[in-house]
Amino acid sequence: MLVLVAALLLLGIVLGAVTHIPLSLTLAAATVIGCWLMVFAVRERTARRTR
Repeated sequence: MLVLVAALLLLGIVLGAVTHIPLSLTLAAATVIGCWLMVFAVRERTARRTR
């Protein structure tokens, strides 16, 4: 339960910070994070197939 409260608190802080930066910067950061996650997923999938 404590972990859930901490996660919600962190989410609130992050979302609060997003509201204070311009929309274009928010979208650019979201695009970079999304690409990074896609690269990570592809690397993990190929690593599991080669084992």
